[in-house]
Amino acid sequence: MKIYTKTGDAGETGLYGGERVKKHSQRVESYGTVDECNSAIGMARAASSDTELDGVLANLQNALFDVGADLATPIGSKYEKNLVRIDAQDVEMLEGLIDRFQEECPPFTNFIHPGGTPMSAALHLARTIARRSEREVLRLEELEPSNHEVARYLNRLSDFLFILSRVVNARAGMSEAGWHVKGRR
Repeated sequence: MKIYTKTGDAGETGLYGGERVKKHSQRVESYGTVDECNSAIGMARAASSDTELDGVLANLQNALFDVGADLATPIGSKYEKNLVRIDAQDVEMLEGLIDRFQEECPPFTNFIHPGGTPMSAALHLARTIARRSEREVLRLEELEPSNHEVARYLNRLSDFLFILSRVVNARAGMSEAGWHVKGRR
């Protein structure tokens, strides 16, 4: 199979099931931003030697393909039967991970600068992309019927990536630089 198909040369792409839409449609923006987040998580995994965290992140990357499939399949499509939509249980799974890993974090008293270890910095990048993908999905919801659990999932994902970035720094013995209000340094 060739990687190029030439079917997108006119500025359109196919959704799951074959429906053609503009490449800049809100639906494509939504799942494209989820794909960016997935790539940033891949950067974090590449910077890690922690097998526990690598396994957690591998599962998240797979889940983000499920999110992308959900977004690429319009509500009511005859192809819905071929996928499992993101649901409240997926959101609860992330909440459980947040609760589990937050125990390793130092107390949170202030905004912190994104950074620290290369893995933590990559997780912060993934977190900001997850926030943007959530905003893109909320815009999509204003335009057409969509699965709101996806927006909830992305919201929790960004929270989890924040917690995980802090865990990575804590495990490395790296302190976090806090925000200092101008004039109070």
